[in-house]
Amino acid sequence: MLFGILGETRAWHEDGAEVPLGGPARRALLAQLLVHPGEVVSADRLSDAIDPAGSLSAHALQSQVSRLRKALGPGAAIEQAGAGYRIVVPQDDVDACRFERLAREGRAALRADDAERAVALLREALGLWRGPALASLAEAETAQPAAVWLEEHRLGALEDRIEGECRISEPRSVIPELRELVGRHPLRERLAGLLMRALFAEGGQAAALVVFEETRRHLADELGADPSAELRALHRELLSTDPSPAPTAPPAQLTAFVGRADEVAEVAGLLRVARLVTLVGPGGVGKTRLSVEVAGVAADDVCFVELAPLHDGAGLTQALLGAFGLRENGLTMGDSGPTPVDRLIAALSDRQLLLVLDNCEHVIDDVAALAARLLALCPRLRVLATSREPLGITGENLWQVRPLDGEAAVRLFTDRADAVRRGFAADPQVVSRICAALDNLPLAIELVAARVRTLDVGDLAGRLDDVLEVAARGGRAAAERHRTLRSVVAWSWDLLSGPEQQAARRFTVFAGGATAESALRVCGTDGETLELLVDKSLLEFAGGRYRMLETIRAYGAERLDAAGERELVQRAHTRWVLELLRTADPHLRRSEQLEWLPVLRVEHSNFSAALCWAVEAAEVETGLQLLASASNYMWIRGVSASVAPQAIALLEAMDDAPPAGLGEEYVACVLLAAAGVAGRPVWQRHRATAEKALATAWSGARPGRYPVSLFLWMMRNAGEADPQRAFAFVSSQRDCSEPWARAAARYVSGFGPLGQEDTALAAHAFGTAVAGFRSLGDRWGTALALDALAGLAGGRGNRAEAIALTDEALALTEQLGALEDSADLLVNRGDHRFGEDAAAARADYDQAAGIARRAGSSTGVAAALRGLGDIALLDGDLAEAGRLYEEALERIDPHWVKSVGTRVRTLAGLGGVAARLGDTTGARTRYREAAEAAVVIGAATPDALRLLGLPETVIEAVIEAVSAR
Repeated sequence: MLFGILGETRAWHEDGAEVPLGGPARRALLAQLLVHPGEVVSADRLSDAIDPAGSLSAHALQSQVSRLRKALGPGAAIEQAGAGYRIVVPQDDVDACRFERLAREGRAALRADDAERAVALLREALGLWRGPALASLAEAETAQPAAVWLEEHRLGALEDRIEGECRISEPRSVIPELRELVGRHPLRERLAGLLMRALFAEGGQAAALVVFEETRRHLADELGADPSAELRALHRELLSTDPSPAPTAPPAQLTAFVGRADEVAEVAGLLRVARLVTLVGPGGVGKTRLSVEVAGVAADDVCFVELAPLHDGAGLTQALLGAFGLRENGLTMGDSGPTPVDRLIAALSDRQLLLVLDNCEHVIDDVAALAARLLALCPRLRVLATSREPLGITGENLWQVRPLDGEAAVRLFTDRADAVRRGFAADPQVVSRICAALDNLPLAIELVAARVRTLDVGDLAGRLDDVLEVAARGGRAAAERHRTLRSVVAWSWDLLSGPEQQAARRFTVFAGGATAESALRVCGTDGETLELLVDKSLLEFAGGRYRMLETIRAYGAERLDAAGERELVQRAHTRWVLELLRTADPHLRRSEQLEWLPVLRVEHSNFSAALCWAVEAAEVETGLQLLASASNYMWIRGVSASVAPQAIALLEAMDDAPPAGLGEEYVACVLLAAAGVAGRPVWQRHRATAEKALATAWSGARPGRYPVSLFLWMMRNAGEADPQRAFAFVSSQRDCSEPWARAAARYVSGFGPLGQEDTALAAHAFGTAVAGFRSLGDRWGTALALDALAGLAGGRGNRAEAIALTDEALALTEQLGALEDSADLLVNRGDHRFGEDAAAARADYDQAAGIARRAGSSTGVAAALRGLGDIALLDGDLAEAGRLYEEALERIDPHWVKSVGTRVRTLAGLGGVAARLGDTTGARTRYREAAEAAVVIGAATPDALRLLGLPETVIEAVIEAVSAR
């Protein structure tokens, strides 16, 4: 029998059926006995539990005990002992005892740095709570200490669980929960410290400092005390740390660096006077490792970009954006928005940074063109590249990376051999002969040194001679070291068993590595074989993933083709990717999105590889299914334009009509094709057919399979000549049985009433959308709808409500890491604060500008500049206001969804400047332009213009301009 006192007192049989305990008196009696199971509880304490007024007689207590025994039956024994009673049950059958054990084990695991196990234990412990501890004893004074003790331990377990989650995942996922807990427990310093660290990890240094100040004030006001030494130390650390988010750092190295200390110093010195240095040399010579070591001493701010997973140059810019933590694109509604390269330049234009581009040779032309452009437009940028050939651009300084000298090669071999056979010792001359036969190439040495685990060094030297003699027969031309390395790889390959070779060659279809589960499935192998490949240095295992060195992968891919298995394994790989995407897709519209987004982000290279194969193999149906299943993920991440070329290729490969049963997949493909720069003709050609396919999928009794396509369809049509038809179609799904589509439709339906000045109906639609998105746990949709409600609140003058709603939306976008959306919300909050607190508004605009610049969002910067222009106009600085407005106008991308409102406000601001200067004609012209921009989005009514945040005097001028059109 199981017992619960973490909430109302309850009991359950082993089969899960609940025991009917009866009224509150018996529940209180059982709760008091279960506080310390097996210990005697005095009759006075039991009487107090049943009747806190103290009028319960001994006979009445005995009667209640008898009734409780009868209710519990043989599942528990209640014994009389002395002047009291005790219940005899195993401690782990009581939820409070089980909670204490799990929480204790979880904390121990956390202290042992096993965060994953700690989180699992603590989640299980906290999941036992159903309400306040000892709720059935709420009025009994004698039970209060135990309840307080349990609640205190619950808070401690919460803190431990949150700390563990911060160690194993992105801190943004716990920030909202921490904010709520700090609000309820403002004197609890550990909670405050966790929130400060989480905020700072997500780039919120200012917000973290605010938390410290609020905690310090609460401690002083309520306890007359100062923060603890630990919290003060954390405060000092925050003050002295650079708040900018760190780009991808060079990979941590697990082995000693041998033989190139002088080269590290010389290359680092060269980088101090040269802005582009390329490390050139054959494969396996150690260029990557040298670049990592140089980066560690040459610069404080380093971004390391691994280019080996790229199939071609098309993904180069996206790889760089990803390394900087930037989304490729925002919420666009056209083809001519800022290109990925423009966004990259915007993010790097003022930053002093060393950019390391590793493994450039297979995309050399694209790397050369991009590096030249970045260096020309980003004056504080330096580039360190590794390649088998020069980039060949002006200003390039070449550094030839050569094999190790003899002494260093022997040290490297000995170091790596000792790692697999402790106490390794061998004749240095034999080791030197082995290394010389390998041309002293570090990768070859490491591969061969791994074999001393099972082979004697003497045998190793003899077998190497045979292999290298065969490798040398083709002559010694320019690529001799490459040939030698290939021989070493081939030799290592030939030493594998048949099952090991099969698993290794099949593994080459993975791009960016694989989990154990996916590797076992796609390769058709077993775990022991994978571990053997790790032991023999054909695979690496780190961070829960298997990876293969690119040199080995290239050789294995040739073996895969030679075995005639390419199509079979590619199909298995693509099937696995598609199933993963289909499994993840519904979760991305629900509360689990923070768990699934990182999973898909790690597998993005595998998705790209599967999609490229589907396109190259003319597997149109498979390609359409991949794109449709990934569309929600790509939209949230902002990388939809990266698959536009593949989407266009699939459309060109099919007939005019979509494949039978894949109408929705076809629509998703059309939308993704239109996301690219070259997508406009494709959109015009396929729009009508896609519209019919979407209507067919979402007009029947059963909803479609991809609800995000509805929302994307509305966004893509917003800039067309007849956007209202798309809006009306999406709005018609308000009563759809699919909950996400229903919430999105209700959000869209709120904009119609705005154009008719029915703010009450609009508020109802947006509020219903918030409830719908929130019930699903979708943070992005919730933030979008909250922002719309905030705009309505600001329009009717309720600034406090508008700011509160915007803050709530900001917390959600911070969880998602949506920089552009966060910048937009900060501008909106500044607009809401503008009338009452200009200084706070200015701070919001400044912060938004910084975030937008970091994200490479020109329209985000424009919105912030417009806000700063409003501040200057308010201060009477007409010259500065005009300058800011003009710069904002230049940066606005007319195809960005949010930019239309910014354009209206910027033009209205310029009208205000002209009016202040006495230029009536100029003011009238600017107001007319603002009116024309407002008409585009249906904001040509007073209420709709108030939603944009325009002052009443400007609203009157714009409405007058609308009437005069």
